[in-house]
Amino acid sequence: MWTFLIRRLLQSIIVMIGVTLISFISLQIGGDPTYLFVSENATTEEIEAARIALGFDRPLHIQYLSYIGNVFQGDFGNSLSYRQPAMEVVLEAMPATIELTFFSLVLAIGLSIPLGIYAALHRGKPVDGGIMTIAMLGQSIPNFWMGIMMFLFFGLYLGWFPISGNVPFLEPLFEGEFREAFTNLPSTLHHMVLPALAVGTYTLARNARLVRSSMLEVLQQDYVRTARSKGISERRVVVNHALRNAWLPVVTMIGLEFGFLLGGVVVVETVFSYPGIGRLVFNAINQRDIPVVQASVILLAGIFIMLNLIVDLVYARLDPRVKL
Repeated sequence: MWTFLIRRLLQSIIVMIGVTLISFISLQIGGDPTYLFVSENATTEEIEAARIALGFDRPLHIQYLSYIGNVFQGDFGNSLSYRQPAMEVVLEAMPATIELTFFSLVLAIGLSIPLGIYAALHRGKPVDGGIMTIAMLGQSIPNFWMGIMMFLFFGLYLGWFPISGNVPFLEPLFEGEFREAFTNLPSTLHHMVLPALAVGTYTLARNARLVRSSMLEVLQQDYVRTARSKGISERRVVVNHALRNAWLPVVTMIGLEFGFLLGGVVVVETVFSYPGIGRLVFNAINQRDIPVVQASVILLAGIFIMLNLIVDLVYARLDPRVKL
């Protein structure tokens, strides 16, 4: 097990280095960033002096090594827009995105698993075809279009849900204001319904199809037929025999889904003016606030890699053959 863990940790470090390299090069080749640090009326001499002071006159690989050295020391640079450390800006926006991502994941998992199981148990019947048709439709519709339609219909036309903003829950919770946090919870959930549905629809549809296909495969196994032949109730066969063995691919997807959703809320947060990390990155890209973009990418990549590692360990625990 330790060998498996060490191998996965080394792979995670390599992936993290690759993420920092790609994000650094992608942002640097967009143009000389020196002009972002000087005024519009700066002279040529002032621009050149700023370029030297900031280190942008050095070769790109030297700049990258210097950047990595600063990152290891916890220095991600200062935001050009907010005039404060970039990672602090990102962390301030992170709780709102975690709330939205977690709520989206709960909706997706809570609906996809029973729908997938129900469709598998009624294979070939109209209800199965209906669920799978809706699932394919859910996978086909872009989340930003879904968000805009819900924004217009449920937000503006019916007025059932707020169309922008949020009420914080995690932020006061982290600050020890438990009463305020739980007082805010109903309003927090009310503000998140539309963006969470827009973000989680694709995940719900994909997981429903995954659960169905996994259950269908397991239901054809000999041990399931044997359990049925012994007169065990259908409920016990499904829960104790089929579902337990159908969990492996589902657990993998659920574990990684949080990371996928976390990185996929950019457009939806912009549509609903939701003050999370997605909207922050979108604005930072438009303003060429390179430190904020780099800090956001590194933080999101780190979370995704950590979740991937946890999923690998859980998978290895459920199926020891993985460690081989």
